[in-house]
This record gives sequence, C-alpha cells and structure tokens, in this order.
Amino acid sequence: MAGVIAHQDRVSSEGVTAIGIDVGGQRKGFHAVALTAGRYSSHCASPQVSTVVEWCHTANGMVIAVDAPCRWSRDGRARPAERQLMAQGIWCFSTPTRRRALEHQKNYYGWMLQGEALFQALESSHALCSELPLSGQKCCFETFPHAITRQLTHGKPEDTNKRVQRRTLLGSVGIDLAHLTNLDLVDAALCALTAYYVATGRECVCYGESDSGFIIVPKRIDP
Repeated sequence: MAGVIAHQDRVSSEGVTAIGIDVGGQRKGFHAVALTAGRYSSHCASPQVSTVVEWCHTANGMVIAVDAPCRWSRDGRARPAERQLMAQGIWCFSTPTRRRALEHQKNYYGWMLQGEALFQALESSHALCSELPLSGQKCCFETFPHAITRQLTHGKPEDTNKRVQRRTLLGSVGIDLAHLTNLDLVDAALCALTAYYVATGRECVCYGESDSGFIIVPKRIDP
C-alpha cells in the first residue's frame, strides 16, 4: 500500500532550494533543474556524474529528486513501488536485477546504471531516503515524471504531447518555462517540484518500501 507523507507544520520556502534530475544514458547524460522558494533558479546539463553533483552542491540543494531507480530488483520482478503504481493504472518501467542490466547486449538499461552512479555520488551529502523523509531533512529520493503528472492532474491520462502537457502543469504552479527548452529539462523540473514539496512539508504519496526503494510523488497541487 502507498503511504502519505503528511507534515503538521510546513517549512518556510524562503531560501529552500530543491533539485530535480532527469537521467539518461551515457550519451544524453543528466539534466537538472533547481527551484528556489518554488521558482526556477538554474539548470545544468552534463554527461558527467561529477559535474552534476558539484552543481547540486553549488546550488545548495536541500532535497534532490531523481528520475531513475534507486534500487535494483532482487528477483527480476517489478519492485513493490512499481507494482503499486501499475495497480493504479500508472505505467512504469520494471527495474531488472543489476546483473541483467549489465549483461544486456544493447545496453538498454544503461540509463539505470547512470542513475545508480548518481545516487552513489550523492550519498555522502544527500542520503537516500530509507524511510519517509521529514521536512527540512537533507536527502535524495526516486521519483517519476509520468506518475507526478498523473497525480497532479487527478489521474487524467497524459496527452500525446507530453512536453506541452507537462509544461502547462509547471506553468500552473508559477514555474518560469523560458529555460525549459526540451522534455528532459521539463521532466527535471517536475522532479524538482516534487523535491520542493518534500522539502517544505507538503503532502506527498510514497510508493514502495525501504528495502526495494521508495518512489515519491506529490499528492496534489498545493500552493
């Protein structure tokens, strides 16, 4: 069952920087967006894990949300978080075992290996959430733009033009779209919005469990 992260007291958004990262394969690399006080502040695009992590530190990100699996499947089946999402009609990837990812001849899961490297690089400064995060806690976690969009549009199926629909969603909460020039940056901004919600104590939905990893998404649009 999915759990709800609910905080009795919100943290002031003033000075809070939240970061979202879209993860691609080695060629495409990483796209990251920072929101400060819930508004666009900067972005970064790089194929290098070290460059993105250094940028996260420079941006002074408190909470970092990453669009990539934070754990591998132990048995080759979809992880509990993924099964819970799919039970609600929200399609998602089924994460393989790490061995299967490494053995795939066409490197289909290369982007997941990139995500693994990113989570490992963040660990010393932003621990992966192994329990429901508290507002004000410096951490990182896994999220998923498709699930974010479904949550914030009350289950409405995604438009065939994902870029337009997701940009419209971000614009509706006051995020400047001028710098979000491709879908990777749009998805990073959706991840950053989720990180902002967690950082400031807004309600989110948490799928999965600690051993196999949580997927966290906002519960609703909450000004």
